[in-house]
Amino acid sequence: MKRYFAIFFMSVPYFLPAYQAQAQSIDVTLHEATEKGQGAEIGHVRITQSPYGLVFTPKLHGLRQGSYGFHIHENPDCGPTTSDGKVTPAGAAGGHLDPKKTSRHSTPWDDNGHLGDLPSLYVDREGNATLPVLAPKLKTLDVTHGHALMVHVGHDNYSDKPKPLGGGGARFACGVIE
Repeated sequence: MKRYFAIFFMSVPYFLPAYQAQAQSIDVTLHEATEKGQGAEIGHVRITQSPYGLVFTPKLHGLRQGSYGFHIHENPDCGPTTSDGKVTPAGAAGGHLDPKKTSRHSTPWDDNGHLGDLPSLYVDREGNATLPVLAPKLKTLDVTHGHALMVHVGHDNYSDKPKPLGGGGARFACGVIE
């Protein structure tokens, strides 16, 4: 029995680095957000820790060329909600992640804005988003767990003016960060 324990403890240093490497990233599958709930899968985003903040590397397809708003939302739920008879796709995700209660949409590097404000995604001519973006306010993967990753139609101006929440459009795609 002692021999088995010795073999186990001697093997831990060999397997621990592989476990740590896996623990340093999270893959989030994104689906279209529809009034009926989860739509077609559009790909995934890998979230990776770096010394400079979290890196979000998308592998998304089937989008229109252009810039898209990109945020972490409060709740781990991409279901639709209804208010006053109006359905909001992925409304159950809540608002942008804002644990400091700043109530201010801002740049991804401004500590006085939503923690969930991320750099915009760029979609190429072929309808693919593959360029990574850096979120310097987000230092560890722990802060992303139990929230939703959201892609909004239209660009983000990183301000609440002239329109709230960066002026982006509807919730286009959503994925739960587990």
